[in-house]
Amino acid sequence: MTPATTTDAPEPLVELPPLPPQPAPTVLMVDDEPSVLSALRRLFRPQGYKILQANSGAEGLELLRANAVDVVISDMRMPEMDGARFLELACKHDAGIARILLTGYADIAATIAAINHGAIHRYIAKPWDDQELLVVVKEALDRRQLERRNVELTELVGTQNEQLRDVNRTLESRVEARTSELQQVNGMLEASYEELDSTFMVAVTVFSALLEMRETNTGHSRRVADLARNTAKRLGLSDREVRDVYLASLVHDVGKIGFPDSMMGKPLSMYTPEETMRYRRHPVDGETALMPLSQLQGAARIVRQHHERFDGKGFPEGLSGLEISIGARIVAPASDLDALMHGGLGSSKIKIDQARQMLQGGIDTRYERRVVEALLEVLAEAEAAAKADVQIEAHALRPGMVLARDLMSSQGAILLAVGYVFDERIIKQISDFSRREGVQLKLHVRQDSLQPHPSTAGPRPSKDHL
Repeated sequence: MTPATTTDAPEPLVELPPLPPQPAPTVLMVDDEPSVLSALRRLFRPQGYKILQANSGAEGLELLRANAVDVVISDMRMPEMDGARFLELACKHDAGIARILLTGYADIAATIAAINHGAIHRYIAKPWDDQELLVVVKEALDRRQLERRNVELTELVGTQNEQLRDVNRTLESRVEARTSELQQVNGMLEASYEELDSTFMVAVTVFSALLEMRETNTGHSRRVADLARNTAKRLGLSDREVRDVYLASLVHDVGKIGFPDSMMGKPLSMYTPEETMRYRRHPVDGETALMPLSQLQGAARIVRQHHERFDGKGFPEGLSGLEISIGARIVAPASDLDALMHGGLGSSKIKIDQARQMLQGGIDTRYERRVVEALLEVLAEAEAAAKADVQIEAHALRPGMVLARDLMSSQGAILLAVGYVFDERIIKQISDFSRREGVQLKLHVRQDSLQPHPSTAGPRPSKDHL
């Protein structure tokens, strides 16, 4: 799966616009005395303001409805509608208009009432001071402009916030989509890696079985691998180290592949001097064969050292103690133990108790003490588990049952490895083979798996059982 590539960029946020050119402020003057209106007009005309004038409150309200007014200057004493009432109605029309009341000292009570009603911003006593009135109007216009700008900026910020929310929603959606894609890709890669790794492990297992087809002690590498892996786990090695130990055990005798037939299956005690020299070279030959494979380089080092001895009298380099890798210190006693019990080191097999004693006798000379002790604990657990195995015929197999011992062919090749979980497909193949060949196959299964567990059934063994 190829993740989709998104090149769409979020739209840029709205930038703060420069202040637009403003029209000339409009000032409305209301007074019933024409002389007062003329004086105000003369005062404010040089300021560049647009001047509107009304002779009454009613006329002033008409002008307010027809024009956008910024400042209203109204006299207090007017017939029909006084300035306080007019400014109150102007406030209801547009609360943003700056309202200035011109009043005399005799009108102070009405002025206070107007202020208390919130109908005016400032009042100017008559006769007014021209400069004071100009400053008051200028301040009122500036405040009016700031209020308008504040409204514009508030609307702009609201627009930007909404855009930010849209951008965030879009980004979140894209992140979720990309995360989902990456998770799918990672899942596919993990599944592919697991499949490749599983295939690799199966290939090494098959290769190990092919190597042993020339020997009489078939199944040796597989048994050593199980013992060594469980010993490595008991000693607390990392997953990588356990894996290297397991792989090295499966192929620890790969250097023997070039041995002549006369040496194959022959006990070590019966080797000629020339055969012994060739035998002592096989760990190095095995390492050389494995080094080109990057996944087996850790195992290759173990293969080279698995005939070294703890006292330094081994081969090929005479390493001693902790100079020997921990993997080689584990594989060595595990290999010797299996060889003793299956006739690989002598002309005949020996019993497990005697093999155990011989292994203990090699502590601190051939083997490291803690490794032997862990190995013997693993062996004891394996014996106990074997006693709990149940032998059944092929026709009695059910999905979910777990193979307790390797299923071997008549030539000694492993057909199914211990730990295999049976499913309907493989059960049918075994039953067909048994019926076709006319043989009565008996298999050892784990007693705790006699009750089938469909959720665990499947054609693929776990990695620990490969």
